[in-house]
Amino acid sequence: MTGLIGRKLGMTSIFKEDGTNIPCTIIEAGPCFVSQMKNEDSDGYDAVQLTFGQRKEKNVSKALLGHLQKSNQDGVQKIKEFRNFEGEVELGGTVDVGIFEEGDIINVVGKSKGKGFQGVVKRHNFHGVGQATHGQHNRLRAPGSIGAASYPARVFKGMRMAGRTGNNQIKVKNLEVIKIFKDKNLLLVKGGVPGAKGSILFIEK
Repeated sequence: MTGLIGRKLGMTSIFKEDGTNIPCTIIEAGPCFVSQMKNEDSDGYDAVQLTFGQRKEKNVSKALLGHLQKSNQDGVQKIKEFRNFEGEVELGGTVDVGIFEEGDIINVVGKSKGKGFQGVVKRHNFHGVGQATHGQHNRLRAPGSIGAASYPARVFKGMRMAGRTGNNQIKVKNLEVIKIFKDKNLLLVKGGVPGAKGSILFIEK
């Protein structure tokens, strides 16, 4: 599986030749550096470990710093392994948007926006209880009944209730690469991807 680590920059839209307006996400994809190459003999599986971004050396643990120095790197923001990586790479080498082509179908993994503690209407799209008139006071956005009476005398696991919303890892599949700007390491991907502006993304080919 070929892939890259990137950063979400925002959204825009472009027009096709027939005038169709396509919403797109702008992703800064790479350049990523090869920090380790694993193989079947020494590690039990084939994989390529990539790094992305920069971080101050003082904010990196000594163990990680020692690992990165093997590939002549110092502080990095993110590390990710890609198993069965296609293409020729070498330790300390660079992987960029050149591994993609316009029209490729990719998967994008990211962490969704955290929304804190939310009620059932926002979290699970409940419609609320009853009417808004005829003496209705404060039950419109209430969850309603959550279980039976004396039997089973408990709330079943998985009951949709209020709670922490968002901040989950989400994979969006089958997104089309609309345009590539190789000189700026930018990908234009059709549709939306999870996460806020500036969040880290894993792009899988």
